[in-house]
Amino acid sequence: MMIKFVLMVNRQGQTRLSRYYQPVELSRRAALEADVVRCCLSRRKEQVPEGHTSCGSAAAPLRLLSLRPLCPQCSFVEYRDFKLVYRQYAALYIVVGVTDAENELSIYELVHNFVEVLDKYFSRVSELDIMFNLDKVHIILDEMIQNGHIVETNKTRVLAPLTALDKMADG
Repeated sequence: MMIKFVLMVNRQGQTRLSRYYQPVELSRRAALEADVVRCCLSRRKEQVPEGHTSCGSAAAPLRLLSLRPLCPQCSFVEYRDFKLVYRQYAALYIVVGVTDAENELSIYELVHNFVEVLDKYFSRVSELDIMFNLDKVHIILDEMIQNGHIVETNKTRVLAPLTALDKMADG
């Protein structure tokens, strides 16, 4: 049981963050990401009822979008030899590829916890915060997931290394 990768992409399909926990050749990553994003985005378009749109821009906080789905469709997809667990926040999708034995609900909650940690650190995190502070986002993700396994979910402990770095930079 393990996480294979974590992707953060916007509605246009642009990857904002990618972290792989199993080796994937660079030449295959772009194709994999495009296919995974296409799979999740097409499901989401089918999910939005007519006359409804999702709001959000690059500067919109991720937590503005309601956490309830617009219509009942699952956020778990069987894809090739693994599963995709994804969640949308404003204009961003967070997609996690996991082995078939992994618990989808725990990964779904991990994604939400990750966004809550980002929101706590950046005070209403937006896509622009992620783009301009990618190193800090990677530190947060690395504190939560190591070698494809969840190692920490406590927000304070996850943010401790960044808090220490910020204190050193300030003083």
